[in-house]
Amino acid sequence: MTDTPDIELVETDEEYVHVRFRDPDRYDEIRTPDWATEPAESVSEGSEVRTGRVEGSDDWEVTSVLIDKHVGEGKAKQQARQIVAKIES
Repeated sequence: MTDTPDIELVETDEEYVHVRFRDPDRYDEIRTPDWATEPAESVSEGSEVRTGRVEGSDDWEVTSVLIDKHVGEGKAKQQARQIVAKIES
């Protein structure tokens, strides 16, 4: 089991609060996988998870979680941590 990474950045746009856990520049590819919908929405309806494939590896990690804007930044950070813990445990 891995530790939940620290939050690096929180930004709010028109639809989502983007909670970034890892620098997207360290990945060869970034996706929003369908399999992550269930664990994400079990914590926060309408949320999305972005994953990245580590450069030179077949390993995938959560890069960021997008939480519906109406939740607010404080609660979005809490929910994003819960989502990452579910996925990476």
